[in-house]
This record gives sequence, structure tokens and C-alpha cells, in this order.
Amino acid sequence: MEQRMRIAPILIFPLLARLAAAQVPGPTAPVGATVTGVVRDSIAHSPLAGAEVQLVSSAGSPRFGRTAISDSLGRFTLAGVPDGRYNIGFFHPLLDSLGVEPVIRELIVEGSRSIRADLATPSPARIRDAVCGAHPATDSSAVVVGVVRDAGDLAPAAAVEVTGEWLEISFTRNGVVPRAPRLVATTGENGWFALCNVPGSGTMTVTASRGADSTDIVALELSPGAVVRRELYLAPVSLRDTIVKADTITTARRVRTGNGRLSGRVTSAAAGKPLAAAQVGIVGGSQTRTNERGEWTLSDAPAGTRMLEIRAIGYYPERVAVNVVPGAAPIRTSLSTLKAILETIRVSANRPLFVRDRNGFQQRARTGAGRYLDSAHIAIQSATLTSDIFRHLPGFHVQRDADGFNNQILQNNPLGACLPTIFVDGRFLPFTADDLDDWIRPDKIASIEVYTEVNTPPQFREFSRMDACGSIVIWSK
Repeated sequence: MEQRMRIAPILIFPLLARLAAAQVPGPTAPVGATVTGVVRDSIAHSPLAGAEVQLVSSAGSPRFGRTAISDSLGRFTLAGVPDGRYNIGFFHPLLDSLGVEPVIRELIVEGSRSIRADLATPSPARIRDAVCGAHPATDSSAVVVGVVRDAGDLAPAAAVEVTGEWLEISFTRNGVVPRAPRLVATTGENGWFALCNVPGSGTMTVTASRGADSTDIVALELSPGAVVRRELYLAPVSLRDTIVKADTITTARRVRTGNGRLSGRVTSAAAGKPLAAAQVGIVGGSQTRTNERGEWTLSDAPAGTRMLEIRAIGYYPERVAVNVVPGAAPIRTSLSTLKAILETIRVSANRPLFVRDRNGFQQRARTGAGRYLDSAHIAIQSATLTSDIFRHLPGFHVQRDADGFNNQILQNNPLGACLPTIFVDGRFLPFTADDLDDWIRPDKIASIEVYTEVNTPPQFREFSRMDACGSIVIWSK
């Protein structure tokens, strides 16, 4: 995967030596034209800040060169350019992660007049065709590109396997058939990778690994014909065994740690007010709480690309991918209330009425792969809270977390208790027991499916979770 796409036959690299020799020293620039423009990111459809724009004279013209850095709006200015024929282009880390060489254009300056010369990265269609080969106009597949780097010194990481996975569901005469395709690419010396012909819609996950080191699993949103760029950072992780005592239950927990530092601020999405005492932590790793200003700091986070989870009472939990690297910028997150999310889901829901087995519960129950509770079984338990159902279900128990902050539903497995993945009406919800109680009452539940990790159907797996456990699937009336 070491090859790089070449958009134009003329590259700006051979011009670097000429530019260095041609730069005009001194406090004042010679009288001449002014070249202005904007550098744009054609993938994000936004200005590209921090681009190093270079203008150098073409062969046969007097030696001359100018350099400028684009501002936050992508703007640049090159002043004092004498008459002549020039090549203009730009460098930016984005080009490296896309796997493209700098593209240059020719510019003719006459009469010391101002000239507009806008620059841009190649279009998604050109990048996709150059990386993956020509596609017919009707092909809506996407491509994922990026660079894997060492989280310590940020150098490109070679010989790293980057794995992409997604879920495909087919409707056949025999029912719903799920499938989880996988693509694997290996980085070259420059750390670059590409995953071609991934779906043009939905969500996929990517992870990078080399030996015993791996990133967390990161979810990517896809769109037709898109070029999705993702930087990944790889680092070793240390494991620390801790004993968690809560209520009457004692469990062993293995926590991922490191010497990475990460900080940020948590606010409410509605009013923008800081959220104090919110729980913030790396999934499966170190945890902390926000102060009265909503600020937090993790000083022992595992380095690399990780998943950060933020929780607060009465708010919908948030999971975001973060890069724990030297000099990482503060992470700003806003949480929406559970009520706001529930109203959004209710408005967007459009279920057909009077459809037998609308969610496939009966079909899956016939397979016997898990445990299945219909409304009659749920009513018999006379549960006041939804979490009470799992207090009395064999193989489950409910207890407070290590901080005594949240009640959690835990599922027993041979390695000890673990947190099952929770789905409500087919939607993954990163809920604690308390969140689930606030979300849905027992009398509003039509059925429940319970699976161990081994027999969980693909559509009820959350691929972004690093900790393997079973799943709880709840269907509302």
C-alpha cells in the first residue's frame, strides 16, 4: 500500500530546490503583481487552513519564488510577483493522508496586476478513481484512506494492518440474513492505507493493529461516492488489574492505562452550561469526573486512537473517537438530555402498523440461540423498574459501579461479570441500568432478547466496543 496517486504529471517536488534558491531576501519585496486566492478542501467542502502555498518561476523564466501559509479561512497572499510564467501549488498534511501528490497549476503574470488563483484538493471522484481504479457513474461505493502513525513520535507506522468491517442485511425467503464483510489493508513505509469499495451509506468500523498493539474500534459514517479520511495512532497499552467492590458483589476488572494526557470540557447541548460531576473516561481505561466548570483531565490515559465515553445523570451518553498524542487539543463535548433524544426518536419512528413479527422477534425465538421474554413473561415479574427484570434473570445482576455513581446491568461469563450491549428498538444505546429505567418502563416493553457473546446476531453487536460481552435487545410496544 505504499503507492501514492498522481493527479497531475507535473509535481511540485522538483521545484523545491529552485524555490529555496529563488527566495528574495531582505525586508522589502520588489514591486510587482499580487497573487491572492483561497485553498479549499474538496472533500470537506470547506477552506483549508495551514496550507503552504508555493509559487516558483517556470523553466525559461528568471528565477523567483514566494511562499505563504493559508489562514483560518484558507486565504493566502503572495506580493511583489514580477511579470513571468509560474507554477503554483500547495503542501498540507491532508494530501499525505489522502495519498495524493501536490497538484500545481500554471500562472502567467503580466502588467503587475492582481491575480486570483484559487487552489483545491482533487475532488472525491478523482481521488476514488485514482486510488481504487475507474468506477462507472452509477457506482456509489466509498473509499476510506488515511495514515497510521506512532502515537509517541507521530512518525508513520509501516506494516500495520487496518481492518474495516460493516454489517449487511439481506431479505430472503428464509428471512433476514445478516453478514459482516471485512477488508484488510497493510500500510507501507509512509503509513498510508486505503480501503476501497466500501458501502456508500451507513456505518463501518476501522481498527489498526500490529502485533499486540492496536487502536480502539472507530466508527465511520459513509455516504455515496465519499472519500473518508481517518488518521489512526498506534501505541502499546499497559493493563492494570483492579478489584471493584460494590454493594455485595466483588469483581475483578482489568483497566488499560498509559502516560497519555487528555483534557476537555463537557456542556449541555441546549443551554451550553457546564456539566459538573459528569463521568469521563477511556472505554476500558482510566476514568475521571468534571469539576464545577465542566472541565476534566486524564493524566494516565492509554496513548493512541481511543474511544472516550462521557456520561451525566439525565443526559444521553456520548462516545467519541479521540487521539491521545502529545499536544492533543482539548476535547469539547455537549450532551443532550434523554428527553430530547427520546422525542427525536419518537418523531423519526415510522413503524408500519398491524405487521406480524415486525421486528423479527418470533423468527429469532424459533432458533433458540438466546433467551426470549414476551410481554406475558415480563408481566409475571411485576417489575417496577426495567432493571428489576434483570435482577431476577439467571446469569445477570445489577450493582453500582466502582464510583458508586451508576447502577449497571452485568452479565456473568466464564471470565467474570461484563457489561452487555443494550439495544432498544434496534438502536444501540450506551446505557447504564439507571439510563434504561429512565428510558422505558416495564409495562411499555413488548419483548426482550438476551444473548451471550458467542450467539449474538451480527445486527445486535456494537463493533465499536472493545470489551466482548453479550447483548440485551428490548422491543417497545
